[in-house]
Amino acid sequence: MKSLLRLYAIAIKGLGQHICQKPSVLRIKTTTRSWFMFTQSRRAFFVSAAASVVGVPLARAASLKAKFTLGIQAFSLRKYSLDDALRHTKELGFDAIEFYPKMFPVTDSASEIKVVLQKVRDHGLLISAHGVNKFTADREANRKVFTFAKQARIKTLTADPAPESFDSLEELVKEFDIRIGIHNHGPGHRYNKVIDVLRAIENRDSRIGACADLGHYIRSAERPVEVIRLLKGRLYGIHLKDFAQMQKKSEGVILGKGHLDVPAVFVALAQVGFPDDGALSLEYEKNPENPLNDIRQCVDIARNAMTL
Repeated sequence: MKSLLRLYAIAIKGLGQHICQKPSVLRIKTTTRSWFMFTQSRRAFFVSAAASVVGVPLARAASLKAKFTLGIQAFSLRKYSLDDALRHTKELGFDAIEFYPKMFPVTDSASEIKVVLQKVRDHGLLISAHGVNKFTADREANRKVFTFAKQARIKTLTADPAPESFDSLEELVKEFDIRIGIHNHGPGHRYNKVIDVLRAIENRDSRIGACADLGHYIRSAERPVEVIRLLKGRLYGIHLKDFAQMQKKSEGVILGKGHLDVPAVFVALAQVGFPDDGALSLEYEKNPENPLNDIRQCVDIARNAMTL
């Protein structure tokens, strides 16, 4: 028991480790290059032990007084105007919207930002995050994104930062007190596996963390619940998304119809203490011309999972 808890602590710490996974085996390579292997049956016990680490029995985790603010990633409504996207966001039952740059450009003037903020308020919505934003070695360009976020009262920037951008981001998150959520984008992307994100944030300011796109992690053959646990303490955003196959080329599906265990996701989020102001965004990429009925189904599934 103690050894399993110790290994879980190592996995949660994550930084400086290498993780690879096959359908029946999880391997963790520590900095001392020793290998630990867990079978599927041991993983189940491993997760149960993890729940006790945070003081929450797994069977009771869903009864936590977790406060989730369900939003939508505006890319789901990319074929709509700003006004129509906000109207549909409210009608579909969301509490918040995570804007993407083409709908709410970071180049907007202060007066244009005020107009958008008023429209969001008029619909009774919150802005949960903004992205996915690119960051490079260009410090001035990076600063402009943070200045925009501060004016728009955005607490989290979902990001795809180049490796050479991190020194600049380190300074900016401290100056502006705005969080970075590194967004994974599946096979072939620099942030493919959760270990890629963990390595990127190692020894960085705690405001540099992750926005876990659960659908893309499925495409990367990662298990979303395990990803959430490994990112504990540095998880500032979630993209709720599901895919039919755990492979690079896969079809997007309604939540729960593929490899996403939606109730287990919310249990895990409660257990790791996902922040109340974190960006929990449903993202549905399929059928962009007419996605509303599919999104409505996803909302119902997510809401039901929250109350189980």
